[in-house]
Amino acid sequence: MQGTVQKVQSTVQTKLFFGHEPSPELLAILLVYFVQGILGLARLAVSFFLKDELALGPAEVSSLLGIVSIPWMVKPLFGFISDGLPILGYRRRPYLILSGILGVASWVSLATLVHSGWSATLAIALGSLSIAMSDVIVDSLVVERARAESQSAAGSLQSLCWGASAVGGLLTAYFSGSLLQQFSTQTVFLITATFPLIVSAVAWLIAETPLDEKPNWAVITQQFGQLKQAISQRSIFLPTLFLFLWQATPTGESAFFYFTTNELGFEPEFLGRVRLVTSFASIAGIWIFQRFLKKISFRVIFGWSTVIASVLGLSALILVTHLNRELGISDRWFSLGDSLILTVMGQIAFMPVLVLAARLCPPGVEATLFALLMSVVNLAGFVSYQGGAFMMRWLNVTDHNFEQLGLLILITNLMSLLPLPLLGWLPSAAELPTGDEEVPVAIELDSSASKHLGQPFLPDVMAERVVDRVTVKPASTATNPQQ
Repeated sequence: MQGTVQKVQSTVQTKLFFGHEPSPELLAILLVYFVQGILGLARLAVSFFLKDELALGPAEVSSLLGIVSIPWMVKPLFGFISDGLPILGYRRRPYLILSGILGVASWVSLATLVHSGWSATLAIALGSLSIAMSDVIVDSLVVERARAESQSAAGSLQSLCWGASAVGGLLTAYFSGSLLQQFSTQTVFLITATFPLIVSAVAWLIAETPLDEKPNWAVITQQFGQLKQAISQRSIFLPTLFLFLWQATPTGESAFFYFTTNELGFEPEFLGRVRLVTSFASIAGIWIFQRFLKKISFRVIFGWSTVIASVLGLSALILVTHLNRELGISDRWFSLGDSLILTVMGQIAFMPVLVLAARLCPPGVEATLFALLMSVVNLAGFVSYQGGAFMMRWLNVTDHNFEQLGLLILITNLMSLLPLPLLGWLPSAAELPTGDEEVPVAIELDSSASKHLGQPFLPDVMAERVVDRVTVKPASTATNPQQ
């Protein structure tokens, strides 16, 4: 009997945990990633709350979404603070506890206190800060432990964490809609508020030795100096500027959300099904890139993926003009198929961003510079949504006026082609090492048809932006472990 139990335990450790011992600390880390995925449970509730209960228009929502992404733009700062300013001698545990408390406060305030656009912005920004902070801390824990992996096990811990987030995301993909169909948005917010408590609770399971030294601002100063030196290099600055411009063109996605709900009558349960389909499509996009495209040069894949994504993005015009009905295709079936195809393409188009960012990082500042590059991408998302809000006001696209929505879709998709003449700013195949490092694939599994990949807190009206994690090889010499 004992032998059978040991055999089962060994199988579980090998197959389920990729050879890692399921210690309390590992389970705590996986639960934090799981919570990041499962917070998507309230994403549709946030969308409908802003639209129906606060009566915000698409331009206002687009502006709001840009503002609440600010914590993700300054994400490296949280790592600097955690490293240089320990609390009671601890660099990780107290910040995880604090992030959980902020998350609870955010969701509870949305359920009880929020009655205006500005208060909603503050509450959602607080939740965004909560997840960005916990993401930095738990990523740093993973990177520190990944260095102890053998070469044969390289990347297995990151894959395990990605799987935990994926499970959380997939579990909530459909239920985010069906739950909202049965309960009020406030009830959904209160249910979601229980999950950040898990982060605060499991923080006590993190094995961390208290530090004797006092808070050291010199550490932060040194890290800023390293970043400044790295980013000032032309070989890093120009590709970073390209990524910013590539992501910063305006988007009209919040207007399209209003069109599908107010004009086409898509209810939360159906939108939950769409989320489920796009979650699996996102995985398919990652697999296609990993299997067939990861060795293609950046200039080629960025160029072609941008053109193809722009052309496919125009398919939304078929739904807006109701041409699909004349072809005998219902709005729902067309939307499902369109979302599936565009999500696969959108994921393929964005994967090179992660690979390029990882390859650009010089030894010694890999993790910090990667987080900075992802912050630049998130800053571009802010510009993109503010630009979209301006265009919606300019074209007078409102919550019930969609006469110019087709023109908005046409302009935004054509503008996404504007960075193509700058492809020469990207490094050629000969200018980058041909290392065999694993491609970072920890993507939030709810991507949409857009160039952006989203943060866990933000609602479905926003396209997805990257949840930035990088696969660090055990031989890494990074001086700053957090991301």
